Amino acid sequence: MKNIAFIINPISGTQNKRKIPKLIEQLLDSGQWLANVDYTEYAGHGRVLAKQYATMGFNAVVAVGGDGTVNEVASGLAGTDTSLGIIPLGSGNGFARHLNLPMRPQRAIEMLNHSESIYVDYGMANDKMFVSTCGTGFDALIADQFAVDGKRGLQTYIKKIVQDLLTYRSETYRLTDGKDIDITHKAFLITFANASQWGYNAYIAPYASVQDGKMDICILSDKALITAPSIAMSLFTKTIDQSMFMDTLQAREITLCRESEAPFHIDGDPVSMPKDIHIRIVEDGLKVLVAKRF
Repeated sequence: MKNIAFIINPISGTQNKRKIPKLIEQLLDSGQWLANVDYTEYAGHGRVLAKQYATMGFNAVVAVGGDGTVNEVASGLAGTDTSLGIIPLGSGNGFARHLNLPMRPQRAIEMLNHSESIYVDYGMANDKMFVSTCGTGFDALIADQFAVDGKRGLQTYIKKIVQDLLTYRSETYRLTDGKDIDITHKAFLITFANASQWGYNAYIAPYASVQDGKMDICILSDKALITAPSIAMSLFTKTIDQSMFMDTLQAREITLCRESEAPFHIDGDPVSMPKDIHIRIVEDGLKVLVAKRF
């Protein structure tokens, strides 16, 4: 028997979580897993709970919610032998989509019965962990506004983009690793991608891997606005890397220097950060449950 805990965020995303405990009881293999169910009660509670379960020697802890919940639970499990599982019930579900996990909760629970643990990388932006992406610029501004809106989901996200697209002013950023990279760009946004997408199947870094020990640094030029519709389409066709307005480089670590403190996001959630941010990849730092390959 293996011990598994489910940490449910009752307010994430757009889907109701009330049926999840019953589905776990019905679909999880009780001959293989001994399950606990917990609920988060405040921001950051998922990390606290996950850390407690890891200390208790649980085999797996499952984040039930969106990318923010996944980030919290992963933060509590990083560097331990306890594996992260995901039942994606958020808005974008970027990390779960990157890992090709089932989007339907019933199938996600059933997959746990036929899963295996793999090691993946995660990122750090100063002292804050990210599993998918972090960044600054227009996407960080939208994340900031999305967080305070009363409604979740793709429709709200698109509404925010349309409202701010024409009035947004790009800033100048410097990126340096102190050795080979030292560039300055006026950019619409800069995304540091451990995984390939923001969520909603919008691929900002189509070829990013969570197992290569590197991040893809995606720099979208301030000139990209002149072809905004085609840029938007390329996100969903995995071709944005081919755009003349996108520069992509890889690094294990980099320092972002900004002109002033401005919006910054970690896995789609806005965070307060100083002007200069050191971003690095921690190789093989997290165990994750995925569908068994053989």
